[in-house]
Amino acid sequence: MHTVILVLVEVLIVIALSRLVGLAFKSIKQPLVIGEIVAGIMLGPSLFGLLAPNVAASIFPPETVPFLHVLSQVGLIFFMFLIGLELNPKYLSSQLDVAILTSHTSILVPFSLGTLLSLLLYPLVSNASVSFTAFALFLGAAMSITAFPVLARIITENNLQGTRLGTLALTCAAVDDVTAWCLLAVAIAVARTGNIIGALPTIVESLVYIGFMLTVGRWFLQRLATHYRRTRRLSQLLLAGIYIAVVASALITELIGIHLIFGAFLLGAAMPKNADLVRELAVKTEDFVLIFLLPIFFAYSGLRTQIGLLNRPELWLLCAAVLAVAIAGKYIGTYAAARFNGISKREASALGWLMNTRGLTELIVLNIGLELGVISPLLFTMLVIMALVTTFMTSPLLEWTYPKKLIKLDVVEPAPETHTSFTTTTTGEVYVRPYRILVPVANPSTQKGLLQLAVALALNYRQPAIVNPLSLIELEENYGFENTPDEAERFILQRRQQLEELISTLEPPSTQPFVHPIVQISSNVARQTAEIAKIESADLILVGWHRPAFSKNRLGGRVGQILSTVPVDVAVFVDKGGDRLESLLVPYSANIHDDLALTLALRLLINHDTCTLQILQVLQEHQAQDELSYELHTMIKQLPASVRDRININIIRSSEPIPAVITASESVDLTIAGTSRAWGIERQTLGRYTDALAIQCRSSLLITRRYSQLTSHLTSALADLSHQESTIKH
Repeated sequence: MHTVILVLVEVLIVIALSRLVGLAFKSIKQPLVIGEIVAGIMLGPSLFGLLAPNVAASIFPPETVPFLHVLSQVGLIFFMFLIGLELNPKYLSSQLDVAILTSHTSILVPFSLGTLLSLLLYPLVSNASVSFTAFALFLGAAMSITAFPVLARIITENNLQGTRLGTLALTCAAVDDVTAWCLLAVAIAVARTGNIIGALPTIVESLVYIGFMLTVGRWFLQRLATHYRRTRRLSQLLLAGIYIAVVASALITELIGIHLIFGAFLLGAAMPKNADLVRELAVKTEDFVLIFLLPIFFAYSGLRTQIGLLNRPELWLLCAAVLAVAIAGKYIGTYAAARFNGISKREASALGWLMNTRGLTELIVLNIGLELGVISPLLFTMLVIMALVTTFMTSPLLEWTYPKKLIKLDVVEPAPETHTSFTTTTTGEVYVRPYRILVPVANPSTQKGLLQLAVALALNYRQPAIVNPLSLIELEENYGFENTPDEAERFILQRRQQLEELISTLEPPSTQPFVHPIVQISSNVARQTAEIAKIESADLILVGWHRPAFSKNRLGGRVGQILSTVPVDVAVFVDKGGDRLESLLVPYSANIHDDLALTLALRLLINHDTCTLQILQVLQEHQAQDELSYELHTMIKQLPASVRDRININIIRSSEPIPAVITASESVDLTIAGTSRAWGIERQTLGRYTDALAIQCRSSLLITRRYSQLTSHLTSALADLSHQESTIKH
């Protein structure tokens, strides 16, 4: 009983630490799986055992390791079933001729280099009980692996699934997956029998079983899919039958002499790819596997990773050689084959870095090699370091080689052209860059008022303007089914349809053609909003207010992150209801954020001929009147008389500015206030402030934060107005 309790304590520690470290790595734009692998290594002799050896020995004693091993093997069986389940034949239909050559070259080159490297490593890190053939095959396979689940996640997270690069990478990785697992099966057969000749019966039996599963097994599974289509539900009995088949298939491949994981992978690959069946089966299976069982596998691997074995400079040099061969082999093989097929240098380079992703798949291969005794603990540690480094470097090198601003130029089906209108300045120069407002929309069903305000701010038919409703779909897990490119595309299509329905309700209908939604996958909404604002050259981000779940700060959470980080002017809309925009109120205390508030109010004034503006200055006793900034004063002077006549400046004396603004807001449709202590609003996400204005304001409220020059909001409109007025006079 003591051992069982200890194992449960270990499981608690493993799951908690893997989540924490995984989220930390996710925050630095790394796959969550890398953090989970690092968490496993931290619990082993490389860190925990080094810092507190006695505590580590008491928490992870040798008698509990077999229990962790059993749990990790169960996790691997069902994880490999999920990989096979999610390996869609669709991936093998796109650019297949290019993918087969590229993928096989990306296996052949690192495999050959790994075999050459084994000539150096075999006498140094192996022993006589292991045949050179088995050693070379395993090292070559370890160098050749690409982690399909992690690569698919990176493609999804970078919104590459609709690009030529993304579709080619997925096809290459799918071909690579099938080929590499076959190669590994041969390596295992050779390792267990000692030579190629002895492994032939195992290889023949494996081929017979594969043929059986892809014919008879697939026929039976098709009957299962037919039953599912008829009942539209995956019952517990049916699920139990599938799980029995997974375990039985795993046992058969183990008895054949390859490994448990191949049977589970094969059954998943043979499953009919009915979208609804695959989705429900994956969702019901993966949560327990990914959250509970796989972290135990990482911990088990971490207990066997001993970085302390690399205790001499020459061993670190050998580790560097392993890393260099792994990176160079994959990258050069992929790049050369891609260039031979006519792919551009930039795309070929990006494809090379993507195929270098090894992640969890590599860890599975290494654990098999260590269990069979083909690779030593020292080489195991070197190869774990290689797996981590090659996966860790993929995202930054991909971003460096293939920056996000180029992704939209590479879509397979280009988005509709949005730059549809032009205007001409008084000098005759054509002004082609439209005024653009980016509107993050978290919930299309509740944010019509936000989008309607954006349209009112942007469109005046005097200058080109575009409103981009931005919907970023967060995928929280790292290699779950919902993160596959097909599922991501389904989510994007659903959200785009929701946004199109929202756009169709905007008034007047003539504004709808100027509203173009952007829907993407994201792992960090604030960061990606900033990136998109930069790529799209947005003039303003208009975001809806929401109450943060874990903060009293009304401008905290995601809104606070956007306010604090994006290099663009930002306005936060607190919608109190009401569709009218006839009367505006701007409390003015002469700071740059109030300047932005007044500028946006002027833009609304220009856009709507019936709109009026009240500028409210609340002064303390004996306080001099706040003067408008020179920039703002100059812009107001340029306004036509028809616009200036609708501006009223109201100065009142009061020691309490916020109640004065609240009282004034009772008679207007929209109050626009800069982030200012005078109005009880501070920009800092964690700043201490009272949000009385946000709570008590009687009208809807727009809170502004200025970043750039004000002229971007009014210059073109002012130029056009001046031109019209001079034309009328003459």
